[in-house]
Amino acid sequence: MDISLAPDLAYRFMLVFARVGVLVMLLPGFGQNGIPTRIRLAFALLLTLLMVPLVELPGFAAETWPVGALVPMIKEVLIGLFIGLTVRMILMATSVAGSTIANQMGLGLAQSVDPTQGIQGALFANFLGVLAVTLVFVTDMHHVVIAAIHDSYILFKPGIIPPTSDMAMMAVMSMSDAFSLGVRMAAPFLVFGLIFYVGVGVLSRLMPAIQIFFIAMPASILLGFVLLALLLSTMMAVYHEYFATLLGRFLAQ
Repeated sequence: MDISLAPDLAYRFMLVFARVGVLVMLLPGFGQNGIPTRIRLAFALLLTLLMVPLVELPGFAAETWPVGALVPMIKEVLIGLFIGLTVRMILMATSVAGSTIANQMGLGLAQSVDPTQGIQGALFANFLGVLAVTLVFVTDMHHVVIAAIHDSYILFKPGIIPPTSDMAMMAVMSMSDAFSLGVRMAAPFLVFGLIFYVGVGVLSRLMPAIQIFFIAMPASILLGFVLLALLLSTMMAVYHEYFATLLGRFLAQ
């Protein structure tokens, strides 16, 4: 290889790494806080090495250094942030659904650290978050994630930022869709909670001498776990379908 090609090759590598590195740090599964930073960095470098010969990139021009070289990298970082945060919003659906389910069952105060986001959340939200990430890898959906990273260079040309109005609209749509999905996943538990607590209220009025609280709480938790066991597969199927639809927005075909 001619040594004169080294600056151009290094520039192309850094340009791809600017987008891929941010994406790897934000995407569900690849960018979880529980994964060591060195492993994530090594995966980002390996993925960048594979992407460089597959995508069309602008060449390096020495006369435009440093502004002409740094500005496209900053744009690539912004595009990576936009795509990564948009896809990461899907995890909010499991948080919304899990928190709603926990509140309806009376376990809203039972919290632990969420390994997928590094924050404290309801136990059911943490469970659904880990299950959702596991489902992505079990169904080979991470292959679609890598394909979406490659196709993002077709949809978002390197160095060119899409219209901010379209980016803002897509971010709002993704946020609203994630919240809507979380509510739909927890909808049976909302109906269960409404019927159960209305019945408990009626029962407490009919028999005020009975301590309904000591009967209602164990019954609510038991029935909630039974309902969760019956509906868990359907809930995750709905989540998986939405995740595939969201990734389809970043595929060229």
